[in-house]
Amino acid sequence: MNRYVLAIDQGTQSNKLTIFDLQGNALWQEHQPLKPLHTAAGGVVEHPDDDLWTSLQATSQALMAKFDGDVSEILAIGLGSIRFNRLVLKANGDLAQPAISWMDDRAHQIYEKTTDDAVYVTASTGYLAYRLTGNRIDTAASYIGTWPIDMDKWDWTDEDMMFDFLNLPRTSLFKLVKPGAILGNVTEEAAAATGLPKGLPVIATANDKAVEALGAGLKTGPDLLLSLGTYTTSMLQGSENHPFGTTRYYWTNFADVPDEYLYESNGVYRGMWTVSWFAKQFQGIGNATHESTLDVLTREAAKVAPGSDGLLTLMDWQAAADRPFRKGAFIGLDERHNRGHMFRSILEGLAFNLLDYSTAMLKELDRKVDRLVVTGGGAQNDIFMQLIADIFNLPAQRNVVTDAAGLGAAINAAVGIGEYRTYDDAIAAMVKPADSFVPQADAVAQYAKVYEKYKNLHQFTDPVFKELQTINGVAERGKVGEPLIASWD
Repeated sequence: MNRYVLAIDQGTQSNKLTIFDLQGNALWQEHQPLKPLHTAAGGVVEHPDDDLWTSLQATSQALMAKFDGDVSEILAIGLGSIRFNRLVLKANGDLAQPAISWMDDRAHQIYEKTTDDAVYVTASTGYLAYRLTGNRIDTAASYIGTWPIDMDKWDWTDEDMMFDFLNLPRTSLFKLVKPGAILGNVTEEAAAATGLPKGLPVIATANDKAVEALGAGLKTGPDLLLSLGTYTTSMLQGSENHPFGTTRYYWTNFADVPDEYLYESNGVYRGMWTVSWFAKQFQGIGNATHESTLDVLTREAAKVAPGSDGLLTLMDWQAAADRPFRKGAFIGLDERHNRGHMFRSILEGLAFNLLDYSTAMLKELDRKVDRLVVTGGGAQNDIFMQLIADIFNLPAQRNVVTDAAGLGAAINAAVGIGEYRTYDDAIAAMVKPADSFVPQADAVAQYAKVYEKYKNLHQFTDPVFKELQTINGVAERGKVGEPLIASWD
């Protein structure tokens, strides 16, 4: 008898659903976009209509139409979704207002009730769990930031004062469980809407970055995870909660393993988004050779020497909230440079930023690492992987399954139903390393020289952008435009 688990990986721009076997092989997959985000003045970024749910229905139906196995051999669903979204529900579980994206300013502010019929406040995972199972239960590992969460207990705080301060009555919040717990079973109504088998157990995961770390095989030890997503960051795993406000260069997140934590560095808000944005400017260039736009840009970037012949890219396509004047910039353009230089320089800029943020985190934690594990679409690109290894001067490993968040959700499902006794057992069986990129001495030396200049650029550009702010004003935060999915999927 074959045995499978189904993983839901809902991101900012798309749903990716995969059916894995218990050895971690991705056998059937469906990937569909969400609708473009709605944006408005005041930092508003919302998912239109009921798109988180209706798009998941469509993707589930398409996946189950592809599945040609025995439905009874699908054992469970691992439910993963994007972190920091805020959803406000009516008493019957319907949306009381559009789903608030993590890019919306309100998602990081104290909750304000703006509709009379608002009864519950939850995260994306809680909303989808309710839609699938009818239960108001969610993973504790989705709740960080402006939620009354006790990170040591993995549950809501006992302090009434915190609930009052955050304007969140206890009755508005769902019951919390740890990753690997059963949230409920697919209801008859949800089965009809999604095509998923009725009664299938739905298993709790964590926030999307933590699920990705689990799917990459990250454990407490000498590995540093580089997550190349819309938001790019680096992560380490540990067993201690370092409370918010006690650290400077990283923050503590829940891991996707009960009672473990992730230490997450600062990051680039529109990391791989910027890669996709640049590729979009040259759509169609591969038509003559039947290559994708990214394939053509990668081929051209491969001809460019490390350091992009002096071209540097500041990765501030979305500035941090405390420095809203910052902008993205190409610095050092001359007649030698073409789009291949610009593309490589964007990749190098991302890696330089990750090195900067990772170095600060490691120093503060007094930790050393001897290997990089790289996840996300960018991990599929050989040029990117090699320059990451060279810039960090560490071997960079990627895994066979590129959808680490999907595999992490599958691991949660497999452990949750008892197919594996421990997470270590599941990781050993389901996470398969692919190739590793070794630092090249000449490139390492060149990048070390360039990085010494790169890391000081903001002290020169900040005054210029501040002056430009007074002339032109600051662009409205949250304006993200159309979704960009020109990634290495």
